[in-house]
Amino acid sequence: MIPSFLPLFLLLSLIQFSKPAENNPSKPNIILIFADDLAYGDLGIYGAKGWKTPNLDQLAKDGTRFTQFYVPHAVCSASRAALLTGAYANRLEIFGALDHTAKHGLNPEETTIAEMLKSQGYQTGMVGKWHLGHLPEFLPTRQGFDHYFGLPYSNDMWPKHPEAKDYYPPLPLIEQEETIALIEDQRELTTWYTAKSLEFIESNQNEPFFLYLAHSMPHVPLFVSDKFKGKSAQGLYGDVMMEIDWSIGEIRKKLTELGLEENTLIIFTSDNGPWLSYGGHAGLTAGLKEGKGTSWDGGIRVPAIFTWPGTIPAGGVQTQAAMTIDILPTISEITQAPLPHLTLDGSSIWSLVQGKKGEPIKPYFAYYNTNELQAVIFGKWKLVFPHTYRTIPEGTIPRNDGLPVKYTQIKLEDPQLYDLSKDLGESTDVSQANPEILKLLNDFAEEARLELGDALTGRTGTGNRKAGRIQP
Repeated sequence: MIPSFLPLFLLLSLIQFSKPAENNPSKPNIILIFADDLAYGDLGIYGAKGWKTPNLDQLAKDGTRFTQFYVPHAVCSASRAALLTGAYANRLEIFGALDHTAKHGLNPEETTIAEMLKSQGYQTGMVGKWHLGHLPEFLPTRQGFDHYFGLPYSNDMWPKHPEAKDYYPPLPLIEQEETIALIEDQRELTTWYTAKSLEFIESNQNEPFFLYLAHSMPHVPLFVSDKFKGKSAQGLYGDVMMEIDWSIGEIRKKLTELGLEENTLIIFTSDNGPWLSYGGHAGLTAGLKEGKGTSWDGGIRVPAIFTWPGTIPAGGVQTQAAMTIDILPTISEITQAPLPHLTLDGSSIWSLVQGKKGEPIKPYFAYYNTNELQAVIFGKWKLVFPHTYRTIPEGTIPRNDGLPVKYTQIKLEDPQLYDLSKDLGESTDVSQANPEILKLLNDFAEEARLELGDALTGRTGTGNRKAGRIQP
């Protein structure tokens, strides 16, 4: 259970976070906020109904929001590896969602955003869900973060999992590399993460800092503090969303209080789409097809907001496609931090963040399962390859009690080309009417197969690297 000393511990740890240094205004502070299973339609400004997100909506109005922003993998660990390294996770041998039995994690030889920024004198902190290896060798403190407070993996990986009772051990809450509590009640998790984030910001206000806040919510099981219990019209999921929104508001208030708002870049996005089998405990696809665990847009298209008052124009809406692998190179361009020496897959989208319009920059690939190339995206075009995916059977009555319904598997027999500008729900194959586009996207896919491989076509890539592993 949570020990009674934890709130005091949170306060005392402010001392631990403190390190006096001179402010360097030429280097912006960077706050990267990564929600868990938050869907494309979960923010008011993206069309949410049943709850309000005024702070996130204002964040978007104060900067640029993307309407076609993707993750390359619709699952926890793989998505996080791609975010922090700027490389497809299958290049790094990180697949799926690592649990407490994993003997591997993100290879310490990889360079994370935190490590890249430390070379520029940044203080680095990580709060929340890590999920790139729970063993000490793979924790955030070994991947460039000076400070860490959070969970080593998903919040459902505990003894109360509805489909795997007693498979998981007690859920550890970790500070640096020490387990400080075993969690039995998650109601205060978002509050703790917020408090830790505010402490880190205040402690490092006189020097450039990078804060990576990875909220565990709104991943199931859903928990909310008494501050927001019963506040939304929708129910528990809406309450959780309102508390996440509150957290973002608290962070912006702290920046304003300390005079840091105009020297801080905030990036907000999500690791994948909603876990639809949980019904009322899952988010809103806003018309996108399917959800988490698939390479349809409902699984991989997510909200994305970039805000930096005085530098990023307010009120921007970017319709050009981009992906989380582009965040590391974008931060590199902003801070002039040297890029990692290992091959990356992302590229800077700083011009898009600042409002530039134009033709697609490059293709993006959606990999799932163990190195299956399931789709390629180029601007408004998306080519989906034959593969088997999960869906909820038609006629299934959704639940609203925290228990999932069962998926069924469907096999897509033929490639499908979609014009996403006209067909948000990926319902109409336009391959025959667009043979040149079809060939172009197939050519892109062949390049990816050569470099990264593809289990669906039996290909082995030439550019894959190894995950970090503990030798038996």
